[in-house]
Amino acid sequence: MFIDKVEVYLKAGNGGHGAVAFRREKYVPDGGPAGGDGGRGGDVIFVVDSGLRTLMDFRYKRKHVAQNGENGGNSKMSGKDGKDLIIKVPPGTLVKDKESGRIIADLVETGEEKVIAKGGKGGRGNQHFATSTRQAPRFAEGGVVGQERSVVLELKLLADVGLLGFPNVGKSTFLAAVTKARPKIADYHFTTLTPNLGVVQWKGGNSFVMADIPGIIEGAHQGTGLGHQFLRHVERTKLLIHVLDASGIEGRDPIEDFDTINGELIKYNEKLAQRRQIVALNKIDLIPEEEQEETWGIKRQLEEKGFEVYLISAATKKDIDKLLDRVIELLDEIGEVPSIFEEEEIEDSLVAQQGEKNFTVRKENNQYMVEGPDMERLIHSVNFEDIDSIRYFQRMLRKMGIIEELEKMGIQDGDIVAILDIEFEFFH
Repeated sequence: MFIDKVEVYLKAGNGGHGAVAFRREKYVPDGGPAGGDGGRGGDVIFVVDSGLRTLMDFRYKRKHVAQNGENGGNSKMSGKDGKDLIIKVPPGTLVKDKESGRIIADLVETGEEKVIAKGGKGGRGNQHFATSTRQAPRFAEGGVVGQERSVVLELKLLADVGLLGFPNVGKSTFLAAVTKARPKIADYHFTTLTPNLGVVQWKGGNSFVMADIPGIIEGAHQGTGLGHQFLRHVERTKLLIHVLDASGIEGRDPIEDFDTINGELIKYNEKLAQRRQIVALNKIDLIPEEEQEETWGIKRQLEEKGFEVYLISAATKKDIDKLLDRVIELLDEIGEVPSIFEEEEIEDSLVAQQGEKNFTVRKENNQYMVEGPDMERLIHSVNFEDIDSIRYFQRMLRKMGIIEELEKMGIQDGDIVAILDIEFEFFH
């Protein structure tokens, strides 16, 4: 079965918490702070493996979690970093953030890797909070929670040449004629249900990969006939061969079909529509001699549109060699093509470090509730029985912009603020 789209949940490791500890040495009754730092949480990393061909494995495992970093220890011992989680994907895997739809990675080359979810930073031990006036800090910093996200994986065939055309124009027959691929060939008026792939071995040792793109019908750019699913497979091809039925035995107009499919490509992705394209007028073996002039007329119309046109018969292999000779020339001429997609940078796990608001404040039953992914880390960093720790907590509330947000909402002295299960009175 060909699996080309799947949704998975990813969770990077949490950073370990910093430790509160003090030196315990003989004859040194009041040793200084010696709490170690927490280890960094493991990243979730995707790596391209050329041995994989489908996303089948992701059907059975939808949740992937990296290892957490260890907490800091005594004697300034740092906790171990969490192990990165390496996930292998086939070449041609596109990774999208489910929530925003933005592209995170476009993975093509064997061995290429990308961090998809970043592990949390480890918290600092109390050794880092000692000052000339605070020589024995009884608090440490909590570890950062690792990034978590749901992503959609889409697999695109890495074909050099893609065959475009309406169902039943002879694309599968053409692919079978020039490669060892054996696609199912029948009189299907809807479409081939999965993309067929084959390697063309040509003169002088030249070879290239060709994909029979499942039939595109009008409205494909809107998802009609599974159009979105099918169109994805032509997004990386260097060259498109547009196969048309020159015989007209089914009453179709080749020029109208040509314009319809190209219109769908433009609506779907303008960059894709700009890929080099040549035309193969197929089934010329079925055209009676008295109707051949009409075929030449179709050829002239397409050439006037600026396209190279070849008259072939996939069934009898007539003049296929001329077409393939030209394909080899064009692939060499075109070279590498730029990706159609633009990747986004993976945001840091600590959004607050980027100066962005990473919390929400709401009022409920005369209480101000502060919520957000960094609140657990902040609360863990505070020893509410230690005055220095409470001062640190107050500074962090101001630095993160929480005090400013509360003031904007009209908080007054004596009002109750709740962060997780901690409640305190607000005073300016």
